[in-house]
Amino acid sequence: MNDILIHKTTDFFQQTFGSEPSKTVLSPGRINIIGEHIDYNDGYVLPAAIDKIICFAFEKNNSDTAKIVAIDLNDEFEVCVNNEQKQTDSVWTNYLRGVLNQLKMKGYSVEGFNCVFSSNIPVGSGLSSSAALECGFLFGLNELFNLKIKPIDIALLGQKAEHWVGINCGIMDQFSSVMGQENKVIKIDCKTLEFEYHDANFSDYSLVLFDSNVKHSLFSSAYNTRREECEEGISIISANFPEISSFRDCKEEQVLSLKDKMSANVFKRSLFVVKEINRVKLACDALDSGNIELLGQLMFETHEGLSLDYEVSCAELDFLVNTVKEDNSVIGSRLMGGGFGGCTINLIKKGQEEAVKNKLSKLYQDEFGIELKIYDVKIGNGTSLYIAK
Repeated sequence: MNDILIHKTTDFFQQTFGSEPSKTVLSPGRINIIGEHIDYNDGYVLPAAIDKIICFAFEKNNSDTAKIVAIDLNDEFEVCVNNEQKQTDSVWTNYLRGVLNQLKMKGYSVEGFNCVFSSNIPVGSGLSSSAALECGFLFGLNELFNLKIKPIDIALLGQKAEHWVGINCGIMDQFSSVMGQENKVIKIDCKTLEFEYHDANFSDYSLVLFDSNVKHSLFSSAYNTRREECEEGISIISANFPEISSFRDCKEEQVLSLKDKMSANVFKRSLFVVKEINRVKLACDALDSGNIELLGQLMFETHEGLSLDYEVSCAELDFLVNTVKEDNSVIGSRLMGGGFGGCTINLIKKGQEEAVKNKLSKLYQDEFGIELKIYDVKIGNGTSLYIAK
């Protein structure tokens, strides 16, 4: 599937600009096995890059103007790379303007260039297409102009670009898009950015995503509200336990002891974060020991916390998880991503995938009148330069 996308993108570039691109970049989406909404809470997360990508094609154009074409949107824009970047009503362009803004702020110099891109990452499904867009674009400019930016700094600049757009995201999405490795999950320490790879051997189980087809946008106030509630929570915890400056140092019992000193929402958010940080550690142990059934149980527990305590689920996502929970061939399921729509991530016994897909699709259609979208995913490499064979 990616070969088709690569040929489509490079052929389009040649038809549009009359030459072959000098750099072709593949930038993946990501899944997160466990550790949701804790990348901005000094927690640990366990993401992986996947085999769904954005393909970019680049070439210098000997001017001071960037010409950028989004093939799938049938849209394009031009921008002077030397000018101060400003946001526009064309949302997708703002992510790329944000990257150019970050480069300028950090003192990197680029010239004019042509760029086209196309994607097979479903948008709005919690697979971090925006991080793939920022990081792939930045990776390509780094290669094109020999900027010598290290991979981890590409991830950090991508995050800053998204902040500029107005989404106060943590580092997980950009980090996993850039640093992913085939058949590996990455345990990322979101406080120090230290990381370690763990084998992603799911044994007798397949990874399948069920897309609720309910589209969410993190521009909604809920995401930033959760951050504010968590900041209030850790502030109250630190005031009562001065030795604690981060959720990672906090025990569940300490949060429980402060229930009367927090608002109901701040208490629930704080309790979820402390529990979820611990679940990531347990999930790594489960992967290392081959206990995939335990990993699945932890995923179910995470969903319950996201639904009841963090309150970022919705009726459609709860239905998907609760339905498969009754099926013995599914050992783990939870909402993935920001919430309020998007995908669930599921571990399904090999050989039973089609039966589960067919049954759930019908039940979901009957319940909500919505078509369920289904994505089989494999864990792939991070952002990379494509070399034609």
